Amino acid sequence: MPKRFYEKDGSLAPLQGKTVAIVGYGSQGHAHALNLRDSGVNVVVGLYPGSKSWAKAEAAGLKVLTTSGAAQAADVIMILASDHIQGGLYNQDIAPHMGPGKTLMFAHGFNIHYGQIVPPPSVDVSMVAPKAPGHRVRELFTEGVGVPGLVAVHQNASGKALEQALAYALALGCLKAGVIETSFKEETESDLFGEQAVLCGGTAELIRAGFETLVEAGYAPEIAYFECLHELKLIVDLIQEGGLAYMRYSVSDTAEYGDYTRGPRVVDASTRARMKDILKEIQSGQFAREWINENKTGRGNFLKMREEARNQKVEVVGRELREMMTFLKKKKEAGVPQDQPVAG
Repeated sequence: MPKRFYEKDGSLAPLQGKTVAIVGYGSQGHAHALNLRDSGVNVVVGLYPGSKSWAKAEAAGLKVLTTSGAAQAADVIMILASDHIQGGLYNQDIAPHMGPGKTLMFAHGFNIHYGQIVPPPSVDVSMVAPKAPGHRVRELFTEGVGVPGLVAVHQNASGKALEQALAYALALGCLKAGVIETSFKEETESDLFGEQAVLCGGTAELIRAGFETLVEAGYAPEIAYFECLHELKLIVDLIQEGGLAYMRYSVSDTAEYGDYTRGPRVVDASTRARMKDILKEIQSGQFAREWINENKTGRGNFLKMREEARNQKVEVVGRELREMMTFLKKKKEAGVPQDQPVAG
């Protein structure tokens, strides 16, 4: 059973007198920077010149430097830019300043695990990964609670990498809920699999297949949207609150019986076999090589798939119906890139 750490296991002492650079000020970046600052840690934010986030960070009372300047000034550098730009960003702006005794940190292990970033052996390399979107990390911190997280050490040059990572987790608020010890390998591979097979890929395709099955059978698209997409949140909320058993307790007996008898026909042995294939592609590095190459060659396939997905019928119908739902918070137009993705 992996180790678990709570507030009693952490101390801010390993960060006292040190400067922490938060590279990136998107969803996770802003939460990390503000939470650490409010915990009494000396924080600077590293951004590229002309970044739209520069003024936002300064308006929040944070000191902002170029990424290179922040890396030079800091003892601890937490990289929170998107996965696909981290390698180039590190090699150009951060690597020249990674002297002995410094610490390089991540919230996702992709670039370390797949060799896109290779730190010198004289530095600590660790991870603190909150298991929530950045806005939730910040929101719960301000309420005096925190989100759970993961902690990992890839390189322990100082002999105290875990203690410093736990100090960071304490300042971020994660030790209030608890963090679980893992490895860069385990975090990266399980995270990618969860995204691809269940949370994003699996769920999105299940929704779309259900929607299209009803529409092709002659049911109104609006009805299909409510039954296969809109109500999903109600079910997921129940699952998050009390697991599958609580969800089944909360729905009708008819729904529960349909769950037991029909669910295994949708996710059957062939589905599980394909899940294992997806996991093997992640473990072998096949997916990483594919994604890295996609970004090196201009992201043409990725952008094409994004546009095609945005114009699927379930999305068109959904945009129309959500205009009726005044209780929903208005989101940015789908397809507009965010500073930092929520998942991964």
